[in-house]
Amino acid sequence: MVGQFNSFRKGFIVLATIPLILIGGVLGLIIMNAPNGFMVMLGFFSLAGILINNGIVLIDRIQTEEQAGREPLDAVITACLARLRPILMTTLTTVLGLVPLILFGGALFYGMASVIAFGLVVGTLFTLGFVPVLYTLVFRIPTREATVRADPALEA
Repeated sequence: MVGQFNSFRKGFIVLATIPLILIGGVLGLIIMNAPNGFMVMLGFFSLAGILINNGIVLIDRIQTEEQAGREPLDAVITACLARLRPILMTTLTTVLGLVPLILFGGALFYGMASVIAFGLVVGTLFTLGFVPVLYTLVFRIPTREATVRADPALEA
């Protein structure tokens, strides 16, 4: 990721979403009372790949917007709005595709499908909120309120 983004910090932001994966996956195991096993661990790895991909797509779009000449805060907002629909559609289709495995998959696939489905829903919501906030914190992008307050012409 460092090679793709030319930045350690951007790669760190994407990798920081990994703990969010555990929240949704474990929540899915608890709610669905799914057994733990090899397929559940495979589900966690699959979930990690999907959610890391969402983070990469979001960071890449922010970087593209910044290279196009947008202000950093506008680049983050524009990128999030542009990628919101594709990320949500991908999540929705994946979760709907896992419903038959949860209902009829039997003991082998039940845990894996539960981890991926619940982890995707929770992880996607966290990722869509966490990545932009962490990006603005790591790169110290001032908010509009801070910019307005810092303008000496407005204080006079």
